[in-house]
Amino acid sequence: MSLELTDVNLTYPDGDGVVRALDEVSVRVEPGEMAAVVGPSGSGKSSLLAVAATLIRPDSGRVVVGGTDTLGMRPRELAQLRLNRIGIVFQQPNLIGALTAAEQLVVTEHMRSRPLHEARRTALETLASVGLEGKAHRRPHQLSGGERQRVNIARALAARPDALLVDEPTAALDQERGGRVMDLLSEATRTFGVATLLVTHDTEFLGSAKQVLEMRDGRLGAREPA
Repeated sequence: MSLELTDVNLTYPDGDGVVRALDEVSVRVEPGEMAAVVGPSGSGKSSLLAVAATLIRPDSGRVVVGGTDTLGMRPRELAQLRLNRIGIVFQQPNLIGALTAAEQLVVTEHMRSRPLHEARRTALETLASVGLEGKAHRRPHQLSGGERQRVNIARALAARPDALLVDEPTAALDQERGGRVMDLLSEATRTFGVATLLVTHDTEFLGSAKQVLEMRDGRLGAREPA
C-alpha cells in the first residue's frame, strides 16, 4: 500500500501573520520504494513528516496511508492508524536504558495487544532482519551507535506498517556507519514492501532512493542535478 500526500497546505501563526510551512505539497511513494527529501533547515521537511505521520492536520489537502484517506478521521482513529500502519524512525533512537533490544520491540507490540509469545517472536525476527541476530538481549549501552539505530528501525518495522517515515537517520553517525544504515533502510524497504519517506541532509547516500526531492520554502519538487 502506498503513501500519498496531495495538495497539502500547512500554515503556522507568526505574530500578526502566518508562516506557510507546506505549500501545495504532493508526493506519492509506492510499496517497496524509498523517496528521499533534502533541503535546508527550516524548509519544511519536519512539517512534511509530521503531516505524513498524521501528527499534524494540514490546513487543506489529503493524506492517504495504505489506501486509507485520513481526512475526517477522529483523533482516536488516527492514533490507531499510527500505531498499526505507520512506522516512525526518529533521529535519536530514544531507547529505554533498562530494556534489552528485544524488549524495546516487545513493549511496543504490547501496545498493539499482541500476545506476549507472538510479540517476542516478532521482535526476534525483526531484529534479525536488520542484522542484530544474537544481540537481542543486549541493552543500549552494550550496543554501538549504529546498532542502536538498527533497533530504532526494527521497532518501527515490527508492526509491518504500510508507511515508514524516517527523520535524519544518519545525523549522529560517522560516514561509514551512516552508509550502512542507509543501505539497511533501502533493503528493509524492499523486504517489508513498505513505502518509505525519508528526510536527510546527507546527499551522498541518495543512490538507493527511487525519488529524490528537494524542499525549499515549503514547496516540494524534483531535485536538480548537482
